[in-house]
Amino acid sequence: MGQKINPLGFRLGTTQNHHSFWFAQPKNYSEGLQEDKKIRNCIKNYIQKNRKKGSNRKMESDSSSEVITHIEIQKEIDTIHVIIHIGFPNLLKKKGAIEELEKDLQKEVNSVNQRLNIAIEKVKEPYRQPNILAEYIAFQLKNRVSFRKAMKKAIELTKKVDIKGIKIQIAGRLAGKEIARAECIKKGRLPLQTIRAKIDYCCYPIRTIYGVLGVKIWIFVEEE
Repeated sequence: MGQKINPLGFRLGTTQNHHSFWFAQPKNYSEGLQEDKKIRNCIKNYIQKNRKKGSNRKMESDSSSEVITHIEIQKEIDTIHVIIHIGFPNLLKKKGAIEELEKDLQKEVNSVNQRLNIAIEKVKEPYRQPNILAEYIAFQLKNRVSFRKAMKKAIELTKKVDIKGIKIQIAGRLAGKEIARAECIKKGRLPLQTIRAKIDYCCYPIRTIYGVLGVKIWIFVEEE
């Protein structure tokens, strides 16, 4: 039986970089990790809370809007830099959104002397990111679209971007069946054992009326 490993952790230091940049003494290291987790959860909760207020938008625009690909945290002595990489930053561009988010994040920061600096970076090719594709599939499944059709539509979105391969897997009670199973669809190459191959990966849970479905997406971007 093959041993499985996260493709991102497998490539740390080669084609994948850390999303947190800071130094701490061993006795304070756990507090720094918990603080990073609180900051990321606070940002994601803020996005979800404000998305529900404007949930009357069209299906295509809302299916992948305001999806965070990743959050970088850089800590200095008196400043915490938070860089939010987002697909379509329409929500955070509203007047007063950044100030409101800073107030919420300041409550999660342990030190009062450290100030927050939030920056928003728009992803150049949104449909090259597995998180955005997973959100798109989740929106389709919640609207009773067939899971096979949703996976094929997600792969069609990647035709306009420059990727070398993609694999999508959905597991759970598919189509409301009593027995859970896994279905996958693949296009192109996907060298998971090659460390120099840059592969983006995400695991995304979807809550449906039949239970929780798990979506995994691998994208082979390029090879160094």
